[in-house]
Amino acid sequence: MTATLFKNAREIITMDEDNRRLQGYDLLVVDEKIAALKPEIGIPEIRRDYLTDDPDEELEIIESRDYFIFPGLINTHHHFFQVLTRNIREVQDVELFDWLKHLYPIWAGLTPEAVYYSALVAGGELLKTGCTTSVDQYYVFPHQEKLTLLDEEFRAADELGLRLHACRGSMSLSEKDGGLPPDEVVQSQEEILEDTRRVIEKYHDPEPLARQRVIVSPCSPFSVTEELMRESIELAREYQVLAHTHLAETEDENQFCREKFGLRPLEYMEKVGWIGPDVFFAHGVHLEPEELERMARSGTGVAHCPVSNMKLSSGTAPVPEMFEKGVPVGLAVDGSASNDASNLIAEMKSCLLLHKLQHGITSLGPEDVLRLATRGGSELLNQPEIGSLAEGRAADLFLLDSSRLALAGGLSDPVSALINTGTSQEVDLTMVAGEIVVRENELTRIEEREVALKTNQLAREILEKVDS
Repeated sequence: MTATLFKNAREIITMDEDNRRLQGYDLLVVDEKIAALKPEIGIPEIRRDYLTDDPDEELEIIESRDYFIFPGLINTHHHFFQVLTRNIREVQDVELFDWLKHLYPIWAGLTPEAVYYSALVAGGELLKTGCTTSVDQYYVFPHQEKLTLLDEEFRAADELGLRLHACRGSMSLSEKDGGLPPDEVVQSQEEILEDTRRVIEKYHDPEPLARQRVIVSPCSPFSVTEELMRESIELAREYQVLAHTHLAETEDENQFCREKFGLRPLEYMEKVGWIGPDVFFAHGVHLEPEELERMARSGTGVAHCPVSNMKLSSGTAPVPEMFEKGVPVGLAVDGSASNDASNLIAEMKSCLLLHKLQHGITSLGPEDVLRLATRGGSELLNQPEIGSLAEGRAADLFLLDSSRLALAGGLSDPVSALINTGTSQEVDLTMVAGEIVVRENELTRIEEREVALKTNQLAREILEKVDS
């Protein structure tokens, strides 16, 4: 048994049901849960009530009078593998479909090693910026590689200490069949469903404090067949896991769905059974008010990706209207090649400013955005044990030093300070499931420089395959 006592915090932003802000409180973590949260927790009390007589038990005391303590952030949509292809000049000024057509042949060169290292980098970036849980949608399975690529993501997340909801993505509709991806990254329906079953049975943990879960995740309406869409949602419901896909990201997608199916994207999803509280879509940019009402009634959610939507000129999702109508919404960084970072704090600032510009000065405030990145994520992922700080909840949190020079003069509201102020979004400490995985801005479980050097080498090799 291990315990950590955060002593006399400057302020704890709980994001609990009552949105409490607690000043001068102590927070005690025992093993993977928050054991106590109150004004004064004494060492004798901890020894008496929470620990045993085992001499090997550890108690770390962290003086927190200068620190703001936040719940760990939750990233609801990502593509870790895209770390290897971020900042490619040729795709900096193109929209989604052309962006994909340029990158698919490069991604066809992905290897298990490349997937593993890209997950280390993306997951490490997330942890260093206060994110403790991430969804990742992996959907590229080159023909020359084994199907066990998603396993490499779980291996990387386990090494980092990141809580991972991994999507077994898929593409079955190639260019020759009227889809977007090339043949070399498309799989048959049989192998997709067989491997999805394998991954769920091997990795999915349904327990409340699970650190690894699996989501069934066809890539998009323009990259899989209608039959696979139907089979995938049936499989997800058979195993009682979540289902996730891209939807209504661009006007091109709307046009594709109208031409191919005679339906708007959401209508098509309803036709194939993809609606309900176990379904959430990435983006939802081009949804009509009446469609939002249908989503709200069914409990279907959205992962909002503001930076990616801005970079690819896809549009602005109607998030304030989603809030108003009751659509479940979380925040996401999206893929590293359309962001090009895995930084959820920076994403919060972009989200706040985008909606103030597009929807009015009072459309969203800092606490609304923090809720997207915490409680909103826990609701989408059906894991209420994360996303807030309260006794019995998961010990997922991060600390921000209020004495930083870059925060000076801006401390009247710690939530606004987190989102609006400062020169760096790297946090001082991140804890996942009771373990400190970032300390003094550095990852505790891996050698950052070694991982960066190896990842740069792999990125060069992937690009050289296409050029040769």
